[in-house]
Amino acid sequence: MPSLELVPQLLTPEAFAPFGDVIEVGSHNRVIPINYGLTERHHDLAGVDVADGGGRAIVSIFRTQPVTLPFEVKIMERHPLGSQAFVMMTGNPFLVLVAPAGEFDPSALRAFRAQPGQGVNYHKGVWHHYCLGLNAVNDFLVVDREGEGDNCDEIALPDDLTLTLN
Repeated sequence: MPSLELVPQLLTPEAFAPFGDVIEVGSHNRVIPINYGLTERHHDLAGVDVADGGGRAIVSIFRTQPVTLPFEVKIMERHPLGSQAFVMMTGNPFLVLVAPAGEFDPSALRAFRAQPGQGVNYHKGVWHHYCLGLNAVNDFLVVDREGEGDNCDEIALPDDLTLTLN
């Protein structure tokens, strides 16, 4: 049985660009002073893309159990009709596992470690794993699509492949 082990790399906007947007406070952001100078608005951090098929943006909280490493990956998913953003609310790091949009290719998988204060926005159609929070029960603020049409494809990893995140 082939085995693939991925060690997550640091999540940066440059490294994650083929898959989506990193949501974080950073010097690369467009910053607009608001509220009489008491607030910095870090503006337009993710391309929310949910309008296909008359979809609309919704905001939810996903409460997830923590995973421990090593973690064996069995499934990936994608959303063909809209982007999906995850912002950690509980201050823990989390893991991000992605593969490019299109036909799923296990050899193209990439893993990232998001630090507290970061979030991600998966572009429409990008393969990703569901929430992989670390250390404790975690709450993610999620912005995604609601509307007509099937907007979640899942694929099981081939039986002859073992993928482990370390």
